[in-house]
Amino acid sequence: MSQEPGLRAITVVLVDDEVLGLTMLGELIASVPGMCPLCFTDPVEALAWCRGNQPEIVITDYEMPRLTGTDLIRELRRQPHTRDIPIMMLTGSSDRVVRYQALELGANDFLTKPIDALEVKARAKNMLAIRRGQRALLQRAEVLEEEVLRATEAVYAREYETIFRLARAAEYRDWETGAHIVRVSWYARIIAQHLGLAEPEAEMIFRAAPMHDVGKIGIPDHILLKPSGLDDHEFATMKQHTTIGYGILSGSSSELLCLAAAIALSHHERYDGLGYPEGRRGEQIPLAGRIVAVADTYDALTSNRPYKHEWPAEQAWSFLQENAGVRFDCDCVSAFRNGLEDIAQVRASFPDGTAPPSPAGDLSGLPKASLTRMESGIAPAVIGSSRPAHQSAKGTENPAPMRR
Repeated sequence: MSQEPGLRAITVVLVDDEVLGLTMLGELIASVPGMCPLCFTDPVEALAWCRGNQPEIVITDYEMPRLTGTDLIRELRRQPHTRDIPIMMLTGSSDRVVRYQALELGANDFLTKPIDALEVKARAKNMLAIRRGQRALLQRAEVLEEEVLRATEAVYAREYETIFRLARAAEYRDWETGAHIVRVSWYARIIAQHLGLAEPEAEMIFRAAPMHDVGKIGIPDHILLKPSGLDDHEFATMKQHTTIGYGILSGSSSELLCLAAAIALSHHERYDGLGYPEGRRGEQIPLAGRIVAVADTYDALTSNRPYKHEWPAEQAWSFLQENAGVRFDCDCVSAFRNGLEDIAQVRASFPDGTAPPSPAGDLSGLPKASLTRMESGIAPAVIGSSRPAHQSAKGTENPAPMRR
């Protein structure tokens, strides 16, 4: 085999049950720069090798025992990794029917027996050029795919940063809850992972969850910052932050913003249908909303607020358990329980009393399972179908012990 500088040799599988003819063909192929022959006298063995390896070009005789040349071509074209490789078949000069059949099965070229050395080399070089062209196209496609992925990730990162900063703008009105949006995002991601959602779906929820309370931008300060419980009128106004948030985020072509809108609208719905703003129940509530409802409630209970003291983690967990199937989706509560160790790590990493951290924050000590990158989209079932109702919502009572 002679090797062209800078080019990897291409494996050419030769199949012929006649040893002499196979030897001559192998010597001719080896003399073509960039081609490395691999010879088989048994077509069944050749097929077995091709199934477990990557042949670049196949040259096969037609008349062989156990498996004819056309049978071999048929089997090769059924395999994904050999579906498009160049295949050349050796035939007698009068085998027109065989040639037509071979062409229909996917043969690219023919050699007529007895073989001519110059013709073999010329046709082999043509097959080599075809295969190298295929390789170049595949490599270019891979490069383009990687470039598109990087560009998409850059756009997605900028989109997420915009979302996060908008969420921070809402939280800055209540400085004591600065780390709330970050913790809720991590809690929601952990719940999603323990529900068995694919990582891209868990990642999308993680990135959309910071916007769950963005509608509080539209709530008057005397209600939002009131250091005591709200009366019925004030609570009715507070509930409007769900529809305000939906109005801010909805109508976008961004999948992330659409999910954020669904979460903003539905994270105060209850599993029993007594939540707000629409009074949805059970699986009528988008899954992302059900997840964030658990995450948001736990964080509100375990945080100090002007109107309540921080609850111990055990007491907050008991509240979730007691309300599984009532306020919360049982599966989401179970998933939260299975992630309690990770939840505690997040809580320790993002304590209250500091300014809102960056989107990533200090990730040291956080669960590795929660630090993987997003690869692709999100299932519609996670976003769900959610839009504000025009009629009044059910369940208007102030849900003690929280005001959120």
